[in-house]
Amino acid sequence: MLGLLLFSLGGCGVYSFTGASISPETETISIERFPNNAMTVEPTLSQKFTDALRDKFQRETNLTLLTKGGDLHIEGSITGYRTSPVAIQADETAAMNRLTISVNVIFTNTQDDSQSFTSSFSRYQDYRSTRNLNDVQETLIDQINEMLIQDIFDKSVVNW
Repeated sequence: MLGLLLFSLGGCGVYSFTGASISPETETISIERFPNNAMTVEPTLSQKFTDALRDKFQRETNLTLLTKGGDLHIEGSITGYRTSPVAIQADETAAMNRLTISVNVIFTNTQDDSQSFTSSFSRYQDYRSTRNLNDVQETLIDQINEMLIQDIFDKSVVNW
């Protein structure tokens, strides 16, 4: 019974256990470097974000990564990197700060243009105001990148 189920799922060619729904004709993806166009530039953010996005698609799809001209193409830029106070207390000091990262994404599906989109994504993580951003920044960036990349992955190939 399990063999029949796996055979029938494998036979359709568009299902994956990660939830990605990719046409069998779609074989390649190209992901350009995301430049950091935010007012505040964190020097490593552009490379870390781009690498993590490429890794996600290589790890969770059967697509071949190309430098240019993929059946699926992702480009964009980092448009925001900011900290702001949240959870203001009675003495008008912030108990928490929030690091927010925003990206603009242009996704092109050359096989099915109706799947193409241009969209902005934004995610944040809060941290205690008693902590220095420099001390928690790397961890926060990794966590935010993971959420942003999942959002982009879901919108581009999961279609949720």
